[in-house]
Amino acid sequence: MGTGGGLGRSLGAVGLLLGTLMLGVGATLLVSRLLSATVLRGTPSSFVLELPPYRRPRVGQVLLRSVLDRTLFVLGRAAAVAAPAGLLLWALANVEAGGVPLLDWCTGFLDPFARLLGLDGVILTAFLLGFPANEIVVPVMLMAYLSAGSLVELQGLDALGALLEEQGWTGVTALCTLLFTLFHWPCSTTCLTIRAETGSWRWTALGVLLPTAVGMALCFLVASTARLLGF
Repeated sequence: MGTGGGLGRSLGAVGLLLGTLMLGVGATLLVSRLLSATVLRGTPSSFVLELPPYRRPRVGQVLLRSVLDRTLFVLGRAAAVAAPAGLLLWALANVEAGGVPLLDWCTGFLDPFARLLGLDGVILTAFLLGFPANEIVVPVMLMAYLSAGSLVELQGLDALGALLEEQGWTGVTALCTLLFTLFHWPCSTTCLTIRAETGSWRWTALGVLLPTAVGMALCFLVASTARLLGF
């Protein structure tokens, strides 16, 4: 019985992951088709790859350009965004208003809207505060659930599962969180890259708004269907 249950859960996880990947690919093709038929109609698309002249590589020059042009540039851009974001996160978690941390005020304010999407205020706040780097979404979520003053990390998936169940998570909550993880605004570094490559704030805004609108629509549809079915 235990082996069968474990196999069933494993197959379910594989199916969920495969479905998520297929949904992402399908949404990408659909949005590409939609843009080609609307705002990009008539815009010629071509791909030209010009090969540079072949020369013997110079190890020192390659390493120097790699460090200066790539590593330091990316680290500098990340630090410029991460430092203010870290200060904001610390302030929200530690500064109180009326005896309540500012982070709790934010989660409470967003909670009614987040419930419509099958989420809660903590999840939506974590995604907003995770704009500088998506990797901190889950730590911010845990910090808010545990009312901690700094980012925390739980030991093991069992502890994480128990905490989420205590906070009222259901299968619908997990599914909507997964969908919103797949479809929401890109991180700050990606947005800056879009701005640098396109030279347009309009395309950057479209790159933020379009996946977010898709994610909210999908989450609302799933949550509304679940409510109608009594889940």
